[in-house]
Order: sequence, then C-alpha cells, then structure tokens
Amino acid sequence: MVPDRLDTDSTTANAPNAASAAFGRVITAMVTPFDHAGRLDERGTERLAAWLTRDGWNDSVVVNGTTGESISTTDREKSRAIRAAKLGAAAHGGKVIAGVGAGSTAHSIKLAKEAASSGADGLLVVAPYYSCPGQAGLLKHLLAVADATKLPVMIYDIPKRTGIAIETETVLAAARHPRILAVKEAKGDLEGATEVMGQTHLAYYSGDDALNLPWLSVGATGFVSVVGHVVGDQLTQLVQHHVHGRNAEALALHRHLMPLFRGMFWAPGAASAKAALGDLGLPGGPVRLPLVDLTEGQRRELRHVLAGTVTEMGAPADPARVPTGWLPAEAAVGRVGR
Repeated sequence: MVPDRLDTDSTTANAPNAASAAFGRVITAMVTPFDHAGRLDERGTERLAAWLTRDGWNDSVVVNGTTGESISTTDREKSRAIRAAKLGAAAHGGKVIAGVGAGSTAHSIKLAKEAASSGADGLLVVAPYYSCPGQAGLLKHLLAVADATKLPVMIYDIPKRTGIAIETETVLAAARHPRILAVKEAKGDLEGATEVMGQTHLAYYSGDDALNLPWLSVGATGFVSVVGHVVGDQLTQLVQHHVHGRNAEALALHRHLMPLFRGMFWAPGAASAKAALGDLGLPGGPVRLPLVDLTEGQRRELRHVLAGTVTEMGAPADPARVPTGWLPAEAAVGRVGR
C-alpha cells in the first residue's frame, strides 16, 4: 500500500532533513495547462496541482519549469500559475516550487521575488541559458538569486539545455549558502554528485526519470520527474522500496516503468505529458510554439506505453506480473532531452 507521505525521518542518511522538509522527495515538473485558445487555464492549473499532490502521489510540483513551457509564458502568467497551483497543492499539504530560470541574473531575481510574493514554497534555479558564463559568473548568479528571497533553493544542472554545466567545485562553493539546499541533476554525473553529497549538506534529485533508481543507489533524496504526471504513486513506491531495502521490488518497478521513461520523451516532454493527461481526462490542453502537439500516430504509440504502465489505464498494479524483459517495439526510438 502506498503511504500518504513518504517516511523521511527514518532515512536521514539518504535524505538531508532540510531538503526533504523543504521540497519533499517525489516531485513532478508540472505542465502549464492552457485552454483551447492557448490561454493560461488557471482553474485547470489548480485542479492538476491538486490531483498530482493527492495522498500517495507527489510531495510537490515544480511550476514554470521547462516542462511548464516557461520559455513561452509571460512573467504575469508565471505568477498566476504559481498562485493557482498553490491553491490546488495546499489542499493535500503539497508544495509549489517555482522555476525562475532566465537568460540574465536580473530577470531571474525579478522572477524569484515575484514567485515569493505569489506564494511559492521554494525556487528552482537553472544556469542562465545561451550566455554560457564562466564558472565564476555562474556561482555569482546562483548566489544572487538565492539572496533575493528567503525561499529555499534547488539548483538545476542541465547543460544540454543551458549550454553550460555547473562544475563540482562550483556546486561545493554554492553549498555554503544557507538557502541552497539541493541540486536537480540532469547530466548523469553520479561521480561528481557523490563527491558533493559526501562533503556538504546538499540533497540530490534525479532530473532524468530513467536514472531514478541509480540515483537513489548513490544517495539521492528523490526525483523531479515528468512521468510523475501519470505514475506519481509508483514513484513514491519506488522510493519506499529503496528506503526499506526491498531491492528486488525496486528493480522490478524500475523495469516496469522503463517503457514510460522512454516513451514520454519520444517527443518533447511537455507535449507528451499533456497528451497523456488528456487521455486521463485531466487539464493540459495544447502546447505553445515552438513546441507542437503530438500527432495522432505519436499519441497511439504513447497510449500503448501508458496502457502497460499506468494503473488508471489498465496496467497491472503489481509490476511483478510484468515480464522484466518486456519493452514495446517503439522503445528503440531515441529519447528527446527534457
């Protein structure tokens, strides 16, 4: 049975208390629902945040991240989305983490202050994209945004999108800031993260769903997930299996979810997540350009994967019933980076 909220008090060796308290362990990078005309759907945002943070699912949601199409929303829409998500998540004790990524430090600081005023519980701070600053400038950027509010901060390291990696020495230096508590890591550097976790208080969160279990094995606290839109309960169970030493069960669940980890990224994650939510009758709506919605063929392929992994769509609740070697033919298709 999936617990209402993860047991973090008994797992301090793997989950630094401050980060677990601030962010939780299972987090979904939430889409931004739009209506059929492409306008922000605030009621849908509230409803989706409530659904994602219901008992046994996600501890928190990230709003205005990459999956939330932050590149395509205005600053005013970002504030409205935070307020709406906060109303929904608060119904179940969930939290809202606001993405405040921007190309300049001044804009990130502005977004951070507006997020705090809109009720966000924490900040997700990505490296400035496109400008590719050096590590000295990158560190100053992270510290300046962390100084801008009193909210806890999770650094986001995803060089395939920003053009620059946050090097281990920079993370070690940033860890000295009292409000920088965690790192969302999406470059697969388990070696560097192990060094950081061994020397600092920082908690690590997997930023690549296919590596969720490997990240737990080296001491990560949890995940910032895209597939959590549809299998948040199973991600919660994955953490519980790991926490309680049920390694065989954790591996079986990881293998059960692998087709979804792949299928959700055959197209950009925001488009795939919105298509999956639509099939479940949940808010999502269209994506905004430059993204495009899934074609009917892509939707059929994704539905095939959802039917094998998502309990609401008829998948077996017990992954032990799924042959561990099973993968759909489409699994050979390469993933699109989130």
